[in-house]
Amino acid sequence: MSLGRPIPFVCRSCSRLSTSQPPKVFRVSKRPYSNNNAPVAGRPPPRVAIIGSGPAGFYAAYRLMKKSKDAVVDMYEKLPAPYGLVRYGVAPDHPEVKNCQDTFDEVASSPNFNFLGNINVGHDLSLNTLRPHYDAILFAYGASEDKNLGVPGEDLEGVYSARAFVGWYNGLPEYAHLKPMLDTGDTAVIIGHGNVALDVARILLTDVEHLRKTDITDYAAEALSKSKIRNVQIVGRRGPMQAAFTIKEVRELMTLPSVFFSQLHRRYLPEKIEDLPRREKRLMRLLAEGTSSSPSVPYTKSWALRFLLSPASFESESDSGFLSSIAFSANRYAPTVDYLDKSARVVSAGDTVEIPTSTAFRSVGYKSTPIPGLSKLGVLFDKKQGIIPNDASGRIINPFRGPGSLPAAHVSGLYAAGWVKTGPTGVIATTMNDAFATADAMHIDLEQSARSWNNTKQEARFGWEALKRESEAKGLRVVSWEDWKEIDWAERERGKAAGKERKKFASVKEMLAVLDG
Repeated sequence: MSLGRPIPFVCRSCSRLSTSQPPKVFRVSKRPYSNNNAPVAGRPPPRVAIIGSGPAGFYAAYRLMKKSKDAVVDMYEKLPAPYGLVRYGVAPDHPEVKNCQDTFDEVASSPNFNFLGNINVGHDLSLNTLRPHYDAILFAYGASEDKNLGVPGEDLEGVYSARAFVGWYNGLPEYAHLKPMLDTGDTAVIIGHGNVALDVARILLTDVEHLRKTDITDYAAEALSKSKIRNVQIVGRRGPMQAAFTIKEVRELMTLPSVFFSQLHRRYLPEKIEDLPRREKRLMRLLAEGTSSSPSVPYTKSWALRFLLSPASFESESDSGFLSSIAFSANRYAPTVDYLDKSARVVSAGDTVEIPTSTAFRSVGYKSTPIPGLSKLGVLFDKKQGIIPNDASGRIINPFRGPGSLPAAHVSGLYAAGWVKTGPTGVIATTMNDAFATADAMHIDLEQSARSWNNTKQEARFGWEALKRESEAKGLRVVSWEDWKEIDWAERERGKAAGKERKKFASVKEMLAVLDG
């Protein structure tokens, strides 16, 4: 298979967003692959199913198809639209982060690639149905649920998950009817100190006329134009040195026109900022300096970072069912703990702090859930960690089935990549490297299987070709890559008429209507 000219795997912006040290970057050599990668004579092409069309799925497909020249990849996606979090998780005012879609489009242009949208594996087609028709199945379906705080009042009106809010303004069909309460008070509280929390704050505080020029949904822009929120407080249970947000996102908030940053109390900052490592030093300097005391335009909105506070309960006045305030337990660093340590632990200080608000967002992470039928394939989903158990290379393992005295065994032909493999950590650049590692393991295993083909007399697998008839019998509406490009074109045309790059369809019904003319 040829993917044409070498193309960048991930844009610089994606790499900049990483919350850890830059990972080792995999690079594909420009030289031709050796004959070891050529198809094995007499063996039919290996058929691979990838469940999920986000960055992990596409980067794994890229790597595998580059190495296993004759591999045929069928990519299953429950929505008619591909790209996962790139489409539905990246903030609309960060279009540069979506440049990796160009790489994904290159992958999809291969004749060895099939996009099978609008199929919810585990529901529309069972895993047991898929398994006999593939040499390998890669689970790359990400983390589709958010973590709860587990405190009283979390289900009050006015309390939302950051994931739901992000999905709402990005047009994720699941959250198109969210209707967050943005016009009931002037203060919003966001619980969590990651980049997603800062994304939410920035969308709440940005001039809506600027947002209208992006691909934000019309209903979100309209709701934000009526928002009364003028102050956003971003609260975390530990200190600034333990926060997961990065300098780029902080700087963007600092430089929003007419938005003031409430300067940090000096007691939260390290005594000797200049002695810190470069990354931490730059971030702490920025937090210490705050925003200008002589702005070019008057401040009309503000935001603040609050530290060492853990949510204890969401409160409602007179049992109205609507949020009126949040009670926080004050924290302090545990004895003998170095507060500069990224993993520093905190304990309760015994005090309570109450913040009045009618709108709150919890931004404490996402979690993966098992696809129905995993256990029938011998896969035991780890609910505590929210991952499919796997070795470091992405091979799925069963912890209780190791041969002899070995503690675990690879479940043959099954693999994981992305957040369902690692948990919800890192950004697109991190996911890319992780997906490459899994694809390399798949390539090795497929090559070993190919060499033993003539001896083992394995049956040929036919992938989607063998499943078409069943999908038709079930009346499934399958969206191909060509179908998706029609939907994509229609969104761009709608956007052009509105003076923006695209105007997304926020429901499956609307997307399918495009295909029906």
